[in-house]
Amino acid sequence: MARILIADDDELIAELASEVLIDAGYACGWVTTAAAAWTCVQKKRPDLLLLDQSMPGESGMTLLRRLRQSSALYDLPVMMFTAMNGEQDQLQAIYAGAQDFLSKPFEPADLVARVRRIFKLRGDRPRHVDLRTAVNPDPHRAVLPVEAYRRVL
Repeated sequence: MARILIADDDELIAELASEVLIDAGYACGWVTTAAAAWTCVQKKRPDLLLLDQSMPGESGMTLLRRLRQSSALYDLPVMMFTAMNGEQDQLQAIYAGAQDFLSKPFEPADLVARVRRIFKLRGDRPRHVDLRTAVNPDPHRAVLPVEAYRRVL
């Protein structure tokens, strides 16, 4: 069963989204600040983070950027879940590393469909790949690609 964390300062929306996702078969919880979300994802990594863009204190966009810079959380799937609905807001979220963008108010069926789509696209990939291992599987032997030896004139 996939675990989903919702970070939204609007407790009514967070609770409603949580109930919709629980009814769809997901384990789900919610927090009301980006700081609480950061603490939760470090303690127990969820399979998906639904992240509100506008929260008091640290914004969701800032938290998203911090996640993408973290070697332990860079590949955590994130769906921006926000009342902002402009095209520029969507592009900014996707550029920052979000997998999807859902505007509030939301249709429950749309939320479930988008969550399922993220999990389907993720497929059988592992929940997390350590960057050091992915980049250099054998740390005692540095291997450069053939292109690194070529000189382009």
